[in-house]
Amino acid sequence: MESPDMQTLLSFFKIMANGSRLKLVGVLAQRECSVEELATLLSLKEPTISHHLAKLRELGLVQMRPDRNTHLYCLDTDALNTLNKAMLTSTSIASLTDVEPEAWEKKVLRTYLEDNCLKKIPASHKKRWIILKWLVGQFEPDVTYPEKAVNEIIQQFHPDSATLRRELIDYQMMQRENGVYWRLPEIAWKTV
Repeated sequence: MESPDMQTLLSFFKIMANGSRLKLVGVLAQRECSVEELATLLSLKEPTISHHLAKLRELGLVQMRPDRNTHLYCLDTDALNTLNKAMLTSTSIASLTDVEPEAWEKKVLRTYLEDNCLKKIPASHKKRWIILKWLVGQFEPDVTYPEKAVNEIIQQFHPDSATLRRELIDYQMMQRENGVYWRLPEIAWKTV
């Protein structure tokens, strides 16, 4: 099942946000029942049970099978598991938003950069991390730099190259050995 859209999620939560339907699902998870049995077990009228069953069938959570002159209903546990796996993941929930993931990073960069120069080093660790991520992007991957070249590149953006150089090392965005620096892959960076 593909990742659900906003309407599917809304329908699921609206349908499942009813106490009687939740009880009905609980009963059907244990055994098959007719509308008459469900009405008796849940102390509801048969038309009300039929209404709830129709809603659950919309989601594909309930199956019906004829048995002589009645219909028996049961919970479709495979459909429930499939729906659960498709809906209740951080990726599927996150895909529902139209928020731009980098909006906050862009705001931090706009706040601290002016004419592509760093106005000041942020005190907040999260904001500093964003600035350092931008700064390390000024260095090519798989290229080694002597300390003098690192300082020259950093000083194009801010005069305090010593602090920023140390920060790049501390956040594991760059590594240093014998006065030679190189950019590390993003997977190695220390997060905040």
